[in-house]
Amino acid sequence: MSANQASHPGAGRLHRTAAVSRPGLFTAVRGGELQAYALLRSLYVVAPVLFGLDKFFNLLTYWPDYLAPLATQVVPVSGQAFMYAVGVVEIAAGLLVAWKPRWGSLVVAAWLAGIIVNLLLLGSAYDVALRDFGLLVGALALNRLATARKD
Repeated sequence: MSANQASHPGAGRLHRTAAVSRPGLFTAVRGGELQAYALLRSLYVVAPVLFGLDKFFNLLTYWPDYLAPLATQVVPVSGQAFMYAVGVVEIAAGLLVAWKPRWGSLVVAAWLAGIIVNLLLLGSAYDVALRDFGLLVGALALNRLATARKD
């Protein structure tokens, strides 16, 4: 053992934090980052698609109840017709995350921001608005990971 190693405990050991090169699809994102990326990408593909589909069937809830009256004043259609359009956009956003997560995550984040504004204007679903804010932050985290991967 050299004098330098003796004066610095653990100096001769390899650091476990060193990056390990993994061939294949996930070379830019490793370990926990890869897991976080996979979890977030899965969430932001599946959730918008399922929520979007439910806008046509109202199985989870009656979605027009979550629509601020101002929305149907600006776009003069029924609440359910408005939700059909919302469903199409949400499905498209989820598919965009599957195809191009860097851009799809930003679309989902912007869409969630719009939903939050709508809920604040509604004035009775602050708990849902807070949940959607958490989802917005997660979409931005996915964007950062996808950008690092150059996806």
